[in-house]
Amino acid sequence: MTEPTEPGALDLEIPDFDPKRTRRAVRAGVMRTASTVLAVLLVICLLATAGSAWIQRRGDREKRMYDVLGTALQVANPGYRIRLGETSASPLSLSLEVGVSPLRAYGGFSAGAAFADRKEEITQDFFGRVRRPPLGDDTDTSLTHALYDIGTGNDPKEEMRRVLARLPETMRALAVVEFAEPMSSAELAAFARRYGECPEIVVYEKRPRATPITWEMAMRPSSMDLPGGGECSDSPSQTLEGFQGWVGMLREHDEHNLRKFGLDLARLRKAAAEGAAYAYVSELSQVAVLRKVVEDPRVTTVRVADIAFDLRKP
Repeated sequence: MTEPTEPGALDLEIPDFDPKRTRRAVRAGVMRTASTVLAVLLVICLLATAGSAWIQRRGDREKRMYDVLGTALQVANPGYRIRLGETSASPLSLSLEVGVSPLRAYGGFSAGAAFADRKEEITQDFFGRVRRPPLGDDTDTSLTHALYDIGTGNDPKEEMRRVLARLPETMRALAVVEFAEPMSSAELAAFARRYGECPEIVVYEKRPRATPITWEMAMRPSSMDLPGGGECSDSPSQTLEGFQGWVGMLREHDEHNLRKFGLDLARLRKAAAEGAAYAYVSELSQVAVLRKVVEDPRVTTVRVADIAFDLRKP
C-alpha cells in the first residue's frame, strides 16, 4: 500500500528502466565525448604544425639557408647553373627548392628554379643539419671535367691550338682559361680588358683532379650589400669581394653542413684570404678570341668545355 504523501513534499516517480533509451543515451554520450576529444586533438595538431613551422623559420634560419646552404651548393657545383626557389617547412625540417641545369655555351639567360632542367631540395632537420644534399657526386658535366684538369697538365697548349683551329672563328665557346701563375683581381681585370673577355666564374684554388673553389660574379647573397653593374671585364674585384664577404659570414657551426657539400671552412678561408685567380670560366667566348688568348705566355692552356653557334651573327 502506498504511503500517503505529506503536505508540501515532492511527488517523485522513478520511471521504469528502458534498455533502448539507456543504450541511446550511452551512445550519445560516447559520441559527444569522442567529438570533443577529436576537436581538441585537431586543435593541438594545428597548433603543433603551425608552431613547428614557426620554429623551423625562427630567427634568421630561413635567410641563412638561402645565403649559406644555397650558396654552398653553387660553390660546390660550378658545372651547374643553380637557381634558388621557395622554402617550405614541416614539423621536423626546413627545405629550400633549387633548380639545377648543366652550364652550357648558350649565354646568360636563366629562368627561375621552377624552369630548370631538374628540381631538387636542400633539406635541413630540426637541429639545422643537412641531409644528403642535391646532386651528391653527380658532377658529370663537361665544365666540371675541365675544372678537374686545372693543374694536371692535361690538354696542353699545342693540343688546344689544334682544337681551336678546327672550330669556326665566329663560334661561341664555354671555356676554362688556366694561368701559368695565379693572378690578382687587378691583373685578371687587365687581362680580361685586353682580350674583351668576361670572367664569369673565377677559380680561387688549384686542386688537381677535384672540384676547385670557384665564385660566380652573379652570386649575391641577400645579406651582403654588394655593388653590381659595370663592364664585365672589370668584374674580378667585385667577384672577389663577393666571395670574401660570403666566407666572412660563415660560422664555425656551419662546418658540418659545408662538409656535406664537399667544402670545408679552412679551405674556403685560405682561398678567400689569398684571393688568387688560378683560372676563369667564360660562358660565351668567341673562338677567334680564344685563339689569341691561348698564345698569351701567361696562359697555360684553354680548355673548351662546350660550343654553340651565335645565330645572331652572320
